[in-house]
Amino acid sequence: MTEPARPLLRVVRGEPSAEELAALTVVVAALSQRRSRRRPTPVGAWASRGDVVRTPLQPGPGGWRAAGRFA
Repeated sequence: MTEPARPLLRVVRGEPSAEELAALTVVVAALSQRRSRRRPTPVGAWASRGDVVRTPLQPGPGGWRAAGRFA
């Protein structure tokens, strides 16, 4: 024997109108759909804010290389 399907929604208090039940059903159905999350668009090096928050420059051998994006 198979069990009867459980209802999607059950009203436990109050008397909602047909329009209210329809609106609630649409919202619950929309939220139950599993959509893959969109990945953020990668930002190119020209728009990177990394240069603004980089560590202070270090004088000495190799300092010119550490000042650029080669480090």
